[in-house]
Amino acid sequence: MEWKDGHTRCRWANPDNPRYLAYHDHEWGVPVHEDRKLFEMLILEGFQAGLSWECVLNKREAFRQAFDDFDWEKVAVYEAEKCAALAQDPGIIRNRRKIAAAVGNARVFAAIREEYGSFDAYLWHWTDGRTICETGRATSPLSDAISADLQKRGMKFVGSTIVYAYLQAVGVLWSHEPGCFLQEPSSQNP
Repeated sequence: MEWKDGHTRCRWANPDNPRYLAYHDHEWGVPVHEDRKLFEMLILEGFQAGLSWECVLNKREAFRQAFDDFDWEKVAVYEAEKCAALAQDPGIIRNRRKIAAAVGNARVFAAIREEYGSFDAYLWHWTDGRTICETGRATSPLSDAISADLQKRGMKFVGSTIVYAYLQAVGVLWSHEPGCFLQEPSSQNP
C-alpha cells in the first residue's frame, strides 16, 4: 500500500499513528549495539506478550520514566514496594508477572554483561555480528536457541516468538516486507 508520502511500507505499520510510523521508518530493524537500548527493547518486548506492539509503543515514554530510563542496574534492585508502585502506574502495562520478570531479567542481563563484557557481545555472537534478512516468520532456529539460552539463565517472557520480535526490533533480523521502501538493509534511513 502506498502512503501519502509516496512510500510503501510493511502492512503492520499503522498510517494513522505518527509514533508507530516513525518507529517503522527509523528504528525497527536498525542494528542496535548500545546495551541500554538493548535492555529497553528486551523489557518492552516482554511487556508486549499477548498485546499489540502499538499498545506498548504508545506507552514507551511512561515506561522510560517508570523504569528509570531502562537502567538495568537500578531495575535489578527494585524491591517489593517499587514493584507494587509500578503495578499501580496507569501509564504502563500493570501486569505484576511482567513487572517481576523485568526485575529478574535485569539481573540476568547484568550477569550476561559480566560474562560477555556487554549484552551486545552476547546477542550478536549468535550471528557472528551479521544481520540476517528474512520475512514471514514468527520464530526461527535462531530465536529458538536464544530463547532457550535466556530461559536457562533465568529470564522470563522470552519465548521464541518474543525473542524473534526482539531480534527484529534491534536489527539482528531484517524483516521489512517485500515492497516496503526499507526492504533492502542498504536502503535504511539513519
